[in-house]
Amino acid sequence: MTGEHHGVPGDRPRIRRNDHSPLTPPGLGAFTPSLPVSVVIPAHGGQSRLDHTLAALSAQTYPAHLLEVIVVDDGSDPPLRLPEIAPPGTRIVTADPSGWGIGHAVNTGAAVAEGTLIQRLDADMVVCREHIEALARWHHLTDYAVTIGYKRFLAEPEGLSPARVRDGVAGGGLGTLFDLAAAVPSSTEATIERLDGLRTSRNPYHCCTGPTLCLHRELFRAAGGIDAGVPRGEDTEFAYRLAQAGAVFVPDPLAQAVHLGLPAQRLERDLAVRVVAPYLAQRVPLRRDLRKDAGRRWRVPYVEVVLEVGDAPEETVRAAVGAALTGVVGDVVVTLVAPWSRPTCGRRAVLRDPDLDLRLMSEHFAGDDRVRLADAVQPSPAPIPFRYTGPVDAPLGRDTLRLMIETMQEHRPGLVLVDLPAGGTARLERTEALSRALLLANPGVPLGELATAGRLAADHKDELIEATHGVLKGEHADFWPAPKKKPAAPAAQPREPAPAPPVQPSRPRSGSLLGRLTGRGRPGG
Repeated sequence: MTGEHHGVPGDRPRIRRNDHSPLTPPGLGAFTPSLPVSVVIPAHGGQSRLDHTLAALSAQTYPAHLLEVIVVDDGSDPPLRLPEIAPPGTRIVTADPSGWGIGHAVNTGAAVAEGTLIQRLDADMVVCREHIEALARWHHLTDYAVTIGYKRFLAEPEGLSPARVRDGVAGGGLGTLFDLAAAVPSSTEATIERLDGLRTSRNPYHCCTGPTLCLHRELFRAAGGIDAGVPRGEDTEFAYRLAQAGAVFVPDPLAQAVHLGLPAQRLERDLAVRVVAPYLAQRVPLRRDLRKDAGRRWRVPYVEVVLEVGDAPEETVRAAVGAALTGVVGDVVVTLVAPWSRPTCGRRAVLRDPDLDLRLMSEHFAGDDRVRLADAVQPSPAPIPFRYTGPVDAPLGRDTLRLMIETMQEHRPGLVLVDLPAGGTARLERTEALSRALLLANPGVPLGELATAGRLAADHKDELIEATHGVLKGEHADFWPAPKKKPAAPAAQPREPAPAPPVQPSRPRSGSLLGRLTGRGRPGG
């Protein structure tokens, strides 16, 4: 069928934004899987529920010889043990005691995983028998997808045993074990359906939650793994970085599961939101609602401004940096590109130094962490969501970045181009589009090596961004508006002469100054 893609692992079809329609996965049971899967389960206590999770995994349709299960014991007391009913390739590893939490545990498991794919799964999930197969089949088509399973929440029923779970999953499905009509649906599933399986979603990473997701191990590596410093909401933060790495998010309703127990968001919603907010504010710049404090600096900036220094004089460079840092969008980092590593540290004629300008600018910006000095531009600014590039002698206007970002968010292109009056071009790139172009341009380079080994010619980059996200060309006046003229002051009106003071009756004058001050010498005194 035209537009469908049935490729082989490692193929990278051009997918526009998150419309994964070009990917046509094989039907369940209709293909021969070839990719090894490592199921990584972070766990802290909860042996009984873990037993149910492993029992469900023992009944999977995905070939057992391609499946390993890694349970990461995150400081359980007593330590977790392997139950009798578990997939053959199941082992328990202990998280490094130097850290703790879900992110730390998942990273521990991913580091020892041998599979091509990583399936992240909660330790209290009972999955249907096709769950692993349903999510893994998409990854036989391409390596930059993230597949998301479905889940419903239920209190653990009485009398549930691992043997019953295994037999129920293998024979009759989840409906033989649970009253699915009484289950609480995940809030993300309604969003997924409303957005046509996330095909029309502007920010699909919002729906990529941790209980069940699958991705290539190289994509996990390319995004940097889970941030172990985020105690709650680590799945959303990781999904955001996956988006900035160019990933496409694919939910699969055939990958069903029951989560034993209600989510914390329902039990203590306000507290859960409060705990997550500062961590996402620091790391997810697109959450503008969390960054309302004026004058703040954040762990991950909103925009990277790249300026090629070239032969520009120091005054020009300083003016351009100042304009970038004092605009309406203050959440900015500036990268100055020049041969900063060229000057040596040896003795030199200070006033006749051929690298004098580089040394002076380097010293001028030293200590300001908003200004970075780089010999070359990195292929992608991820996890920063936007990158502006323009001539150093055409400084940004106070509202330029705001206007360009608003245009990009409204029309959703991956690139906004503006021709400048004095020559040259200003460009604002969406990082997820830039990263998508980078991985498409280097199909033979593993995703985890793109940052160092990826190559992307300028003309090819724009062509790929046009194909996957679109390019918008704007007018200079739209983004560098002329300053508003101050209204002229009203003409001065002639002042009327002040009325003459009333005439006071005259008094006899005292004979001396002292007398006048003390009151002596007054008539009748």
